This record gives sequence, structure tokens and C-alpha cells, in this order.
Amino acid sequence: MDFNTIRQLADTDMQAVNALIQRRLHSDVVLINQLSHYIIGSGGKRLRPLLALLVARACGYQGERHVDIAAIVEFIHTATLLHDDVVDESDMRRGKETANNVWGNQAAVLVGDFLYSRSFEMMVDVGSMRVMEILSTTTNVIAEGEVLQLLNCHDPDTSEARYMEVIHSKTAKLFEAACQLGAVLTGLSTEHEEAMAKYGMHLGTAFQLVDDVLDYTADAEEMGKNVGDDLAEGKPTLPLIIAIQRSDAATAGILRSAIEQGGLDQIDVIMQAITDTKAIDYTLERAKGETESAIASLQCLPDSDYRQALESLAWFAINRSH
Repeated sequence: MDFNTIRQLADTDMQAVNALIQRRLHSDVVLINQLSHYIIGSGGKRLRPLLALLVARACGYQGERHVDIAAIVEFIHTATLLHDDVVDESDMRRGKETANNVWGNQAAVLVGDFLYSRSFEMMVDVGSMRVMEILSTTTNVIAEGEVLQLLNCHDPDTSEARYMEVIHSKTAKLFEAACQLGAVLTGLSTEHEEAMAKYGMHLGTAFQLVDDVLDYTADAEEMGKNVGDDLAEGKPTLPLIIAIQRSDAATAGILRSAIEQGGLDQIDVIMQAITDTKAIDYTLERAKGETESAIASLQCLPDSDYRQALESLAWFAINRSH
């Protein structure tokens, strides 16, 4: 299945999610309405809520609470984007000005807090302590991942293991929760629940690794941000970590300096080093391995259009161009 076919499969459920998002975004405070609608409506693949819907259906769920779960996941994700852009001092996301660039850092942080708190109100509405447990733990782990990334920023000694820990906490954890909750809602066995959690974790890891690659290889207009943004912010992502390990001392010194100082002054040298060391190929192989592990986790599910969609999404994660 291609991505459009997958979206069509979940179209009715996704329309319900979008309607719920619009209802629960409402606030009597005008600025909250303006800013939250701006960021929620600024595009994006809605991949995390889509996963929650597809996994629930693939597990045989027949109720409506998966719509609540999908909306909650999207609110949490959006809150992290608002906070990320403030921390990273970003001015572009998905081809548009970031909310903090339009309304300022203070408004962006506070509306991010509003989305977090609204998501917890919605968790209560679901009426499941297990759902509350998973999502509250998830938001805590994401926050830890944000701090870990901050500690790695401008640190050229960041190891591959340390970087993967950031990915698992900051990005893949919400994928994991979105998928795990589909099995929880259906009341499946612990084994099924763990399998869906693993699917989400592996898929989220693959997705972030490909994002790392696209930061150095994608078309800026297609990505909606500038190529090399991670490097400009001093973030040692996997392609750069591998390039440092495999380069000669002089080139490694240039790469290390770029991470320490941030900026794109030596971008041509850096891009050549990444090419020469096959750091992109290495990162893509890691992503492919994660994708294969994600698909293997689906074997406990009966064959259906929804399971096939989940398999296709795993491949989409590593074959996309933006």
C-alpha cells in the first residue's frame, strides 16, 4: 500500500480524530485558540495518531476510544514541537514560520503546556488507569529525552549509544505508546501488548534515523526546513557521529569544531566527509534494521488490511523523501 491508500483505510476514523481535536482545542483565551490552531493546522503526516488508529483496528478493536487515544497522542506530539522550537530557537517548521517566531517564546511554551494539560484531561475521559499509566510515563520519558538531547548538544564526544538513547526517549517513545494502546484498548494479552509496543519503538527509531539522513540530503522546500539545521544547532546526529569516527584526524577536527560551535561555515567539507565515510549508508542500514524488527513484531496479528497497512507504514518510514 502507498501512503494515500493507508490514509484512505483510516479515513473515517481520522475524520473523527480531526473533529475531536478541533473541539478540544477550544479555549476562552483567544491567543490559545490562535496559536494551537496554527500549529495543529500547519500540516504534517499525523503519523502518530494514524498508528494508534491502525493498530487498534488491526487488533480487532470495535469501540470508539481509539479516536480519543489518537487525539491525545497528537496533542502530546504538538506540545513537544512547540517546546522543541523554543529550545532550538527554530524559525521554520513544515515550510511555515514556527509559532514561537510568530507569537514569541513565552506564548509558545505556555500553549504547549495547555496542550499537555488538555491531553491529561482527555486521558481521564478514557476512564482507564492503564491508559493513564502508559501516557503519563510516556510524557515523562519524552521530557527526559529532551534534557538528554540538550546535554548532547555541542558535545562532539556524543557516542552512538548516547544518541540512540535520545532517539528512543524523545521520538520513539510516543510511537511506542500510540501502538501499545491499540492492544490495551482491545484487551489483548500482555504478549500482544508488548509486541505492539516494540513495533512502535522500532518504527519510531527508524523514522528519526531517516530524519537525520534527510537533514543532510533532502530538498529544503520539500522538507519544510533548511538542510543542515541540526548541524547549525550543534546537534550530533548519527551521520555526523559516524563521520567523526571514520574520518582522519584533521577532518574529524573540523567536524568536532562544527558541533562545538554550531553554524554551517564548513558545510561543504562536512558534507564531503559524510559522503566519504558512507555515514549516510550506515545510518540508513540502521534504519532498515529497525524497520525489519518492527515488521517482525506484527507477526502475532491476524492478516488484515490494517496489518498490511502497518507493514507498509514501516517501509514508508525509511523510503520517504520528507
